[in-house]
Amino acid sequence: MAILDANLSAQLKQLVQLIKQPIELAASLGADKKSGETRQLLAEIAALRPDMITVTEEPNERTPSFAIRRKDTDVQVRFAGVPLGHEFSSLVLALVQVGGHPPKVDPALVDSIKALPEHEFVTYMSLSCINCPTVVQALNTISVLNPKVKHTAVEGGAFPDEVTAKNILAVPTVYLDGAEWGAGRMEIDEIVTKLDASASDRLAAQLSAKDPYEVLVVGGGPAGAAAAIYAARKGIRTGMVVERMGGQVMDTNAIENFISVLETQGPELGSALEAHVRAYDVDLMKQQEAVSLTPAGADGLVTLGLKNGGQLQSRTVILATGARWRTLGVPGEQEYRNKGVTFCPHCDGPLFKGKRVAVIGGGNSGIEAAIDLAGVVGHVTVVEFLDVLKADEVLIRKLKSMPNTDVILGAATTSVLGDGKQVTGLTYTDRATGEARELAVDAIFIQIGLLPNTAWLEGSGVELTERMREIVVDSHGATNLPGVFAAGDCTNVPYKQIVISMGAGATAALGAFDHLIRVTAPEK
Repeated sequence: MAILDANLSAQLKQLVQLIKQPIELAASLGADKKSGETRQLLAEIAALRPDMITVTEEPNERTPSFAIRRKDTDVQVRFAGVPLGHEFSSLVLALVQVGGHPPKVDPALVDSIKALPEHEFVTYMSLSCINCPTVVQALNTISVLNPKVKHTAVEGGAFPDEVTAKNILAVPTVYLDGAEWGAGRMEIDEIVTKLDASASDRLAAQLSAKDPYEVLVVGGGPAGAAAAIYAARKGIRTGMVVERMGGQVMDTNAIENFISVLETQGPELGSALEAHVRAYDVDLMKQQEAVSLTPAGADGLVTLGLKNGGQLQSRTVILATGARWRTLGVPGEQEYRNKGVTFCPHCDGPLFKGKRVAVIGGGNSGIEAAIDLAGVVGHVTVVEFLDVLKADEVLIRKLKSMPNTDVILGAATTSVLGDGKQVTGLTYTDRATGEARELAVDAIFIQIGLLPNTAWLEGSGVELTERMREIVVDSHGATNLPGVFAAGDCTNVPYKQIVISMGAGATAALGAFDHLIRVTAPEK
């Protein structure tokens, strides 16, 4: 039976035509089922381009695994396991890049990559993780551009003993030269900056030397992307400062309420947002975190300070910094982050197959997480502070139909328990009786809502709401400061939804354009 269905095979056949230099798929295989699947997959790939792709076998410490190697060179990347699911795109990209198709990387970043010394990376990932491909593809690209940097992507499900031995409880987890180095989504810019400290200083100087913008957007989610596109379409000088392109969208799996698109996934929408922004004349500055905002002075320019020390100026600024997951704020939570305390059921759920887990939160996101996890783990307990679940009725019915789930209502989580290495449980107070209780679990998935990314604006003069600290905006997206606008989940606009954020971003851009017309109009 074929590993690739007809649709995937047709897509791959078209893409492998981009291969310009011969490659070999050098496999380390055994007699196990996973090795058989790998052998079949490699044979199917080679059959699509027999003039450029050959399959060989050679021993390796991990079986099954295979290297994608440019013949007669030391250019290669390695996959351990069968890279299907979300990692199929990583496999395809590796094939064409090792095969000579040039990676799409900024020339200045390419120079920094080629200057890196010898390193060996290992990324532990799962095939259901929506953030893992970004890390895998970034490190593969670095390896292709600089063969002194080696990279192996290990599918955790195929190597459970290795994952257990290293106590890996969250993906992606990256090891550098044998030691744990990073966890979570990282883009290529971020990885290179982390490896080369001087790159950050050079970039800060380059950013500070840029001419002032007419519109400067801060944030790369749906609101920020819409704002940048609308501003650029007006033909005005537009810049965009992005810590993570796509924002929260990148942590979302299925999206089924984006009008006119029946279903998509977060990373796909995030990539589409970036492609749309790049289709216009927008100066996109990725992996940049804003840390300060200075209101316009006599020169009419708002100043934005960046974490790396750089500064940017603009006649108008649109704040679209989004929100982040709310944390419990209880003892043990930070200590066991990525050691059983996690926020992404799609990414980390498979690591707890057959085990007992808890989901904190009874809203839509919490119940959706519990439903997803119930199909993977041994048992799911939903722990909700209120006396009722606030999720949609259809989700509650689905949860109750699943035999390996239960719900604890009126429970205030008070601490995360662990053995020093990983989570072993949690404690909570029964709000009705005041009784302290303990729940034994191997993982805790926190789903209790969002907090706006506005702490960096404290003291800037931008008006924030008293309790939530959301940016206060009017019907035009304007804040209380002249020339400063805001949009999306960081504002006090109700209903945090992708489609609403996009509309708010467009509104803020049009509001900024109207402001520019008024302040630059000649006096009578």
